[in-house]
Amino acid sequence: MSDSISLHPDISASPQKFLRQLFDAAVKRALPLENTQAFLPEVPKGRTVVLGAGKAAGAMAHAVEALWPKDAPLSGMVVTRYGHTPERPVGVVPRLKVVEASHPVPDAAGLAAAEEILALTKSLTKDDLVLCLISGGGSALLTLPADGLSLAEKQAINQALLKSGANIGEMNCVRKHLSRIKGGRLAAACAPAKVVTLAISDVPGDDPSVIASGPTVPDVTTCQDALEILRRYNIAMSTDVAHALESAAWESPKPGDAMFENTSVHLIATPQQSLMAAAALAESKGLRAYVLSDEIEGESHEVGKVHAALARASAHGKSPFVKPCVILSGGETTVTVRSASNKVGGKQREGRGGRAGEFCMGLA
Repeated sequence: MSDSISLHPDISASPQKFLRQLFDAAVKRALPLENTQAFLPEVPKGRTVVLGAGKAAGAMAHAVEALWPKDAPLSGMVVTRYGHTPERPVGVVPRLKVVEASHPVPDAAGLAAAEEILALTKSLTKDDLVLCLISGGGSALLTLPADGLSLAEKQAINQALLKSGANIGEMNCVRKHLSRIKGGRLAAACAPAKVVTLAISDVPGDDPSVIASGPTVPDVTTCQDALEILRRYNIAMSTDVAHALESAAWESPKPGDAMFENTSVHLIATPQQSLMAAAALAESKGLRAYVLSDEIEGESHEVGKVHAALARASAHGKSPFVKPCVILSGGETTVTVRSASNKVGGKQREGRGGRAGEFCMGLA
């Protein structure tokens, strides 16, 4: 493929529209209605209870309502971010409760939802099935502070972590050890019922124990790890929190624990699958597609500058990328929020946007 190649009319007519098509293809690959059916377990002898949390939890719940046998009992609830409950597919009868709460900083609504979800695990038997629907954002939405920890302090620690530049694995390590429901504790509460987790990954490496802080997955991290992370990023914590972590009072369930013998996890969508869907569409229109990685981490601004360097090198014929081409990547970048020194109109200047916006600014 050379510089003189004729681009597909869709690309030449509107590059922006073409890029939007790539984005839509990536999103479609992750939509629950597109990928849930193959992972649904058999209808159990007893009840089927659906529990879940995440920004995609509403869409995942609606997919289960649509795909689960109409004559089979189905109940439960999930919590999603404010404004993220989609319309139910036409003809789908509501069978599951969907509530909304705050993300990325937890709030009282998330606390109430987590308490209700945990209450739904009471009186489960070995004949029952718990279908857990987990996606990114579940860490903040499924908030149930550890014994002795207030919601206000947990909010403050979470807010500080978000601004610290800590990566997602580090943040979720802390979140697990400050929780009564994450880090495998939800699975523990469901015993002796069978627990099947359907997860949509949003983390580098697709580790189920990191997605939404792994509420149904054993945790290899420790209280000591969480304490070291808080100290590394100078996150303020009370003496009670420090003591609980130092004494391992809030330790999470570990691999090999008998409580996980009747649990399984299925990744129904991953970043790599979405990237490959976008790449396939690009190549169907005669454009080379290069997927750098689905595990890119680092400061968003710096990652954006690296991507810009790759694009410039390709444009000047100094890279292995054969142009014309599209360069795709995914991951979980971070932004270290620093106090702004500028004031506008006499007020302290605050930042706007998120990691993707920061990436684009660095790229530009």
